[in-house]
Amino acid sequence: MEKYIETGIYSKQAHVNIPEGLYEEEHGRRGFFGKVSHLYHQNPPVGWTHIDGPLKPQALPNLYNSGLKSNCSYPLLFNNDLTISLIQQNKSFSNFFRNADGDEIFFIHNGVGRFETIYGELDFKTGDYLVIPRGTTYKLFVDSEVRILKIESKDEVEQPNRGLLGPNALYDQSMIKTPVAKTGSQNDSPEYKVEIKRLNQITTATYPFNPLDVVGWKGNLFPWKISIYDFCPVMSHRYHVPPSAHTTLLTRSFVVCSFVERPLEDGDTGALKVPFYHSNIDFDEVIFYHKGSFFSRDNIEPGAMTFHPQGIHHGPHPKAFKNSNSRTHTDEFAVMIDSRNPLQATEWFNSFENKDYWKSWQN
Repeated sequence: MEKYIETGIYSKQAHVNIPEGLYEEEHGRRGFFGKVSHLYHQNPPVGWTHIDGPLKPQALPNLYNSGLKSNCSYPLLFNNDLTISLIQQNKSFSNFFRNADGDEIFFIHNGVGRFETIYGELDFKTGDYLVIPRGTTYKLFVDSEVRILKIESKDEVEQPNRGLLGPNALYDQSMIKTPVAKTGSQNDSPEYKVEIKRLNQITTATYPFNPLDVVGWKGNLFPWKISIYDFCPVMSHRYHVPPSAHTTLLTRSFVVCSFVERPLEDGDTGALKVPFYHSNIDFDEVIFYHKGSFFSRDNIEPGAMTFHPQGIHHGPHPKAFKNSNSRTHTDEFAVMIDSRNPLQATEWFNSFENKDYWKSWQN
């Protein structure tokens, strides 16, 4: 067993009864899964007067209300493992599509439609996560304009291991929806085109029949969906659990967590009600804000996104501590993406970011 050391002034239980006038920082490895120490500062770790360099925290405003063109995809952040994009779509796809580069996660920020896949149909609405495995042929149909957060993953997207929580924690398997095979396919066109993406290039294959001609299937690889509104958060009234407890989807290189409405910790126990300061030294952190009021952040609205690179501290804004005193619950819904390898912002991201976001921790 590794030696655990205590010295100086500290709290016996992390995130509970932090000594008066001190600020707790969690210094941890492997996100929130590895070795960890808690440091008790005399000043907030985010109390900077200026930041100059690539680790400066970044934020995008709600770009969906800023004139995004419809039927376009806007890559925001990327590395060799994943690409994070925003999509605004008011037309159904003209052709079928198959991604040979990776799995795809679609989070429906708002809108209604369906994916017709080789496995059958999956309809969707606001708040749904849809997972489309690499190599699945599909076509997107839009009933009303949809706004989507898309994550393309080079690794396979899987469900988290529930461990001590048991198999029905986070979300029950009965909440997962899968396609039902059709009894036949429509053939009302002389040709059907499938656009196949490989190494970011498109190959078009043309067929004289509808390629979604599968009438039955079996196995454990298939598209599926789960709603963020069906996610059951793990919580404790006596302890602020780390974001890793809210893992919804994961790969070998990143995790996707869901922050949903929940009761806040009991302030009478001395438990911290807001996220603790941390530098998340082994992961980059991205949060897409979906719905509700985000009391741990100033001037953030639904549709916005924040990006905190590994190595720079972050945590609640100064007003959050005061605002949390009278609150008994949070009504926020947000998607967090923690990437093991550093992400790069696209030029498009940098051109629209809020350049003063780093100042939001200043009183």
